Amino acid sequence: MKNRNTILSFSGIIFTLGLPCLPISRWENEFADIPHLIGYEIIWWAMIAGVLLYVLLAEKRPLSSIGFRAIGVWDLVWAILSGVFILMAFAGIYFGILPALHLNEDKQVNQLMATPFWWRFISVIRAAVGEEVLFRGYAIERGQELTGSKTIAATLSCVVFTLAHIGPWGWGHLFIAGFGGLVFTLLYLWRRKLWVNIIVHFIVDGAAVLLS
Repeated sequence: MKNRNTILSFSGIIFTLGLPCLPISRWENEFADIPHLIGYEIIWWAMIAGVLLYVLLAEKRPLSSIGFRAIGVWDLVWAILSGVFILMAFAGIYFGILPALHLNEDKQVNQLMATPFWWRFISVIRAAVGEEVLFRGYAIERGQELTGSKTIAATLSCVVFTLAHIGPWGWGHLFIAGFGGLVFTLLYLWRRKLWVNIIVHFIVDGAAVLLS
């Protein structure tokens, strides 16, 4: 049974950390038109559903094993405060550090903001749920079980999360994704409740993509 669980967890981590690093957006030509935007979302939602079903049906474990645990009032408070903190830091990076290094993400931002609002709303929800399920909930929980070290599991998750964003956004996004990944990781290690991370992720992406 132990060997079976080890194999399942290792396979799951390969899936959750490997697939998001593939250039799916480029392969699918995500921003070509509306059908391609929808197709890209379908691929991502299928990955999310695949992970959840994998936990329930293959591993035969509850979703609480990847962080879906009940949250309380203070969890919501910390989620809001964390979201505001990350947004302030992102503003400093975007308007301070990137220009100082002669870097910008204007092309990517303009491309994203040219999409319909309804798609951006769905995309924000998908990113909040999907990235937290894959990179934090599953990767950290199973990684800690496999290695016996939450530090190793968290570091691997954070590094892969950061690198996965460089492909579509460019090397300038290293600062934004790296900082965001670090805070999301530390927040999960502290609260160990995936809903907190999902709420924070939605606040950050929503403010950047839906309120601009």
